[in-house]
Amino acid sequence: LDCVCEWLGVLTHAARSLEVPMITVEAKGSAQVRGGWWCERSGKGLGRCHACKRRSRRPKDEEEGTSLNLHQLRRLATVQRAEKGKAEDASSSESAGRRRLLQGLLGMLGGSLIPQLGGLSPNAFAALGPESNWPLWLALPVAPYARRKTIRRKVGPKVWAFDQSIGIYYVQVPIRMTVVAMESGGLFVYAPVAPTKECLSLLQPLIREFGDVRFIVLPSVAVEHKVLAGPFARTFPRAEFYVASNQYAFPVNLPSSFLGLPSWTKVLPASSRTELENGTTRVPWSSEFDHEVLRAKPGPGSDYQDAAFFHRPSKTMLVCDAVFGATENPPPILESDPEYVQALLFHARDSAEEVPSDTPENRRKGWRRIIMYANYFVPGAAIADLGPKPIAEALKQPGYPLGWGGWLPFQWRDTELRDFEQFSAGGKPNILPIIQIILARDPEALNRWLGVVKTWDFDRVIPAHLDAPLDIGPQEFAATFDFAFGDKKNEVRSCDEDVEFLRKAENGVLNFSVYKTPLGTLRGKTGGCGLRA
Repeated sequence: LDCVCEWLGVLTHAARSLEVPMITVEAKGSAQVRGGWWCERSGKGLGRCHACKRRSRRPKDEEEGTSLNLHQLRRLATVQRAEKGKAEDASSSESAGRRRLLQGLLGMLGGSLIPQLGGLSPNAFAALGPESNWPLWLALPVAPYARRKTIRRKVGPKVWAFDQSIGIYYVQVPIRMTVVAMESGGLFVYAPVAPTKECLSLLQPLIREFGDVRFIVLPSVAVEHKVLAGPFARTFPRAEFYVASNQYAFPVNLPSSFLGLPSWTKVLPASSRTELENGTTRVPWSSEFDHEVLRAKPGPGSDYQDAAFFHRPSKTMLVCDAVFGATENPPPILESDPEYVQALLFHARDSAEEVPSDTPENRRKGWRRIIMYANYFVPGAAIADLGPKPIAEALKQPGYPLGWGGWLPFQWRDTELRDFEQFSAGGKPNILPIIQIILARDPEALNRWLGVVKTWDFDRVIPAHLDAPLDIGPQEFAATFDFAFGDKKNEVRSCDEDVEFLRKAENGVLNFSVYKTPLGTLRGKTGGCGLRA
């Protein structure tokens, strides 16, 4: 919720202040506790608590914390709901009673499990609740539907990632907004996510510290990004809102206003460099950022764009979908709430009726499989059965605790770990195979873009999906594409069995919608790896 006084429902205008802890999350899912004063009757220059109309200020010292497993997270959510119900029945005239209730709650939770959303900690999250609700989810009805949790992580000097989740059939991955505090004041927002109450609450401390949102950039034409950008921009009408050109809709190409983009939307110039060379007005962020848009035409009526931004003061490059990195460690967003942990455990199963225990290894196992599904649909080490048998088994157990009736259309061979390790290479940057299919249709556009971005002196890359930050510079970044497309080839780091399904699609159902590529269809660099032996 907007603040802890709204969450508990026990503070009234007579309350002067309460000290409560918050949960923060580190990069790999560890939880930490912070203490701080939340609501005060007055306080010049401090942030306002929306529920009790008092002032709030950022929390105090940070203390050591522990990681939370699925059982602990579920207990947290249950206790919070129960205590909220009790609190709403409490008398608003009994200040001492309110304090005893809060003290009792803190005792029950070990003094560590009430979330605070407004503190300026490096990383922060709260249990999934009404503040995570996204009412416009029907615009793109994919998981997690209306329940869009947000976590904030610091990923560079004055650079923060705001992670949410997106996916289908529990194949959920992070979708990321990056916020940069500008040297000239104010915030630069790249690839906006759903502006839930929770997301905006996590953004407020940065606004208080560094100034208002000045610029919002939609760097892509992909539907999962543009469906969120319009609502976010409308939340900050004073900010300048730029979008990649040639936004389109399918199957009917609608005007931008029908895509939810506000009337003050501006088209993002193709390059900050071009603006300067032509002697025209500088792009408004040119004192701190360079940018270059990759635009490829994979087929008739389609468009791919990825606007890379280089923030010179922090030596950080922002990209949307061009590259990613992934290890076997689940991303923090998928370990931040019981509902999301279920996705990991659901895919850790080896039989339809199995209910895996919540262990670090099962979380990693589930995440490895999610990543392989997300990249290859039918990975080389998997055996797919999309027929009626798995569906019939699922109908027999409608009450399966992890959902979907335990529907299990995939089995995995003993070679699955070797398959993943070949793909991941310890988190080395990679290209999503679907994106590689697109870029292979327009290698000249890709090379022009790379010729610019590899001159930038960055030492980290923040993609809009999967792991972040990627601690790489321009040479490693360019080498990712050279590996895939160098010597006029079209190869992936994974085994050839992994791309067999996509290659058949490329030669079959995709034939009508994409141009022919001069580089040939996808191939595995190492050829077959014996994954099906």
